Amino acid sequence: MPWPSDVAARYVAAGHWTGVPLTERLRAVVDARPGATALVDGDLRLSYAGLWARVQAAARRLTLLGLCAGDRVVVQLPNRWEFVVLTLACLRLGVLPVMALPAHRRHELAHLAGHCAATAIAVPGMVNGFDHQAMAHGLAAEVSTIGHVLVAGADVAPGSVSLTEICQPAGPPSAGALDHPLPDARGTALFLLSGGTTGLPKLIPRSHDDFGCAISHAARASRLGPDTVYLAVLPAAHNFTLAGPGIIGTLFSGGRAVLGNSPAPATAFPLIEREAVTVTGVVPAVLQRWLQAQRDGHPHDISALRVLQVGGAKLADEVARQVTPALGCILQQGYGMAEGLICITRLDDPDEILCRTQGRPICPDDELRVVDGDGREVPAGQPGILLTRGPYTVRGYYRAAEHTARAFTPDGWYNTGDVVRLRPDGYLVVEGRDKDVINRAGEKISAEEVENFAYRVDGVQLAAVIPMPDPDLGERVCMYVVLRPGARVGLQQVVSAMQRADVARYKLPERLVVVDVLPLTAVGKIDKKKLRTDLIRRLTAERAA
Repeated sequence: MPWPSDVAARYVAAGHWTGVPLTERLRAVVDARPGATALVDGDLRLSYAGLWARVQAAARRLTLLGLCAGDRVVVQLPNRWEFVVLTLACLRLGVLPVMALPAHRRHELAHLAGHCAATAIAVPGMVNGFDHQAMAHGLAAEVSTIGHVLVAGADVAPGSVSLTEICQPAGPPSAGALDHPLPDARGTALFLLSGGTTGLPKLIPRSHDDFGCAISHAARASRLGPDTVYLAVLPAAHNFTLAGPGIIGTLFSGGRAVLGNSPAPATAFPLIEREAVTVTGVVPAVLQRWLQAQRDGHPHDISALRVLQVGGAKLADEVARQVTPALGCILQQGYGMAEGLICITRLDDPDEILCRTQGRPICPDDELRVVDGDGREVPAGQPGILLTRGPYTVRGYYRAAEHTARAFTPDGWYNTGDVVRLRPDGYLVVEGRDKDVINRAGEKISAEEVENFAYRVDGVQLAAVIPMPDPDLGERVCMYVVLRPGARVGLQQVVSAMQRADVARYKLPERLVVVDVLPLTAVGKIDKKKLRTDLIRRLTAERAA
């Protein structure tokens, strides 16, 4: 869904779209800072020149596998150096990475690979007892377009291709310079995933120009530079961690990106101390654990940390106020979406803004409207549904005309589904969700998708999924059900039905409420507002007891 030509011309004239492919931005940093450390993963430390050598070699080896511009590669990798090298190599070639999450399983990955006709899939081997490699081969048997299973690490089974070897810097078959045309900056660079409010995630095509615009503005607003040391502890495939400004924004700024495999304090704090990390990003649930670790007197020196970015879910004001006194760093709240818009607080904002808002847009040409359910603009300062458009907010989903028609207006406004208040100073306060979605520690879960699995359980007549408030994760999945006469259904039966379908674990319901009838609205829809009120009543009564 391209931008209208006059709008595109305006973005070019304003300098938002530069016509420079993403990896050419990295090449400029390589030329300026070849010996500076670019990427750290455990004991592996890559200079900018060393990183670029691996990207070039990997790109050449991918072409020898038969991958070419326009091919899709589903990337499901943890935070390890091969993720960064593979992503950059694909961007250099015009091969399109599809950013899957480590928590996804066959249910989600089969949908993604089939929808985009993936040519290859990149996975780790065994992680926390789960065999991603075996799953990937099962997908390859199911999705006929998948020709290669790329595996990071040492455990490479017959029939797989070693991604670690592909990403090595030199030697056959990578000898010689990469002779390959640069991709078109207006063309698609990669696919991010939607939050999935209507079921399985939708693919969001991001171009070199629009993605580069977002990264540049986010890095500038976050004051990234050569002295930045950014720690990635949330999944690297998330837009927040990848480019908000994240790993890529750090590299484009000449800083050092450090990869961590867990946001737990026991893992993240030693990395902050060892690498003198200056910036990192977490979700509110992780922040709560960090604050508790600080109260418990952990043994690590994290005084190098200057900025803690928090996004993915609403941060409670009272928790926000604890960050600077407890952790000694500046809180930078953020709000955004893979479809585009990024809002962040600025580092020199007063505490009232840092602790009570979710930021303002990073780009002067980001446009915002706050409307009611009928699309009418609400009075200033009143809550309403946020619509947005701009130079890095896409205008549609990939091969999803129905979803595009629901989420985007004909003149390019994207309906975020978030209820916000727009303050007179341009800062947003996020109030909640209009769409039927649960936000569990930053992971968006479609209520509709979970409800569909409930109907696979014999005895379930009606099902409704709502968010259950949680002090650590923000929200958990709660399911209300009406049973057929004489039926008996427990939570584990619903969970088992989803596990048999190999659904991501974070989507599993954690509470089941059996009722005789579900309340309905005046137009006959299940009244989830009444269900949320009922759930709060139940939770309050349980706490009182």
